[in-house]
Amino acid sequence: AIDESLQRLGTDYLDIYYLHQPDYEVPIEETLETMDELVRGGKVRYPASSNYSGWQVVQMLCVAEKNSYRPATITQPMYNLLARGIEQEYLPMCEEFGVSTVVYNPLAGGLLTGKQKREAPQPGTRFDKNQMYLDRYWHPAYFDAVDELRGIAEKAGRSMVSLALSWLLNHTRIDCVILGASRVEHLEDNLKAMQDGPLPADAVAACDQVWQTLRGVTPQYNR
Repeated sequence: AIDESLQRLGTDYLDIYYLHQPDYEVPIEETLETMDELVRGGKVRYPASSNYSGWQVVQMLCVAEKNSYRPATITQPMYNLLARGIEQEYLPMCEEFGVSTVVYNPLAGGLLTGKQKREAPQPGTRFDKNQMYLDRYWHPAYFDAVDELRGIAEKAGRSMVSLALSWLLNHTRIDCVILGASRVEHLEDNLKAMQDGPLPADAVAACDQVWQTLRGVTPQYNR
């Protein structure tokens, strides 16, 4: 499969090669051995993971160290103002073990643009006939949160996109944001918003309060 990808891309190697998600049918040792063969063969420079839990990332680092493999020190989790679950353990783990964090879904599939209506998804968007995204984000609590975030953005003089991307770039511990756009103008808007700079302190605090509402009152298991 990788040879076909290299041929289509017109290159001899990939700078980063992601394991998209855990394969529970294959031992991780076998997966990493295959990845190491690709690295040693010059087809991959940096192994990476996506959609793995924190303990699985550490497990891969341990297996790599034990077998003298190049470690997967780039990871790609989902992260945005509505989905901040990686903050409790995942991000601290990345800092401790020197793992770079490249996040996807910065606009929650477009929900954080504020353009979706509760009644039904807009045609042609990621939520239109896409059950995975509907299951992930199409919930009353998220729409309530978007309404609150819209007010925060207006008070700060920002668009919803600017609020979401500025928060990620200036007020979190990540290394990179993946932008997805269905039209060129969307990409241009996103790139412009990424240059708006940090948010006011009261806006950041208000965003944190919205997350506390979504997170709920369940206590952390660790101290």
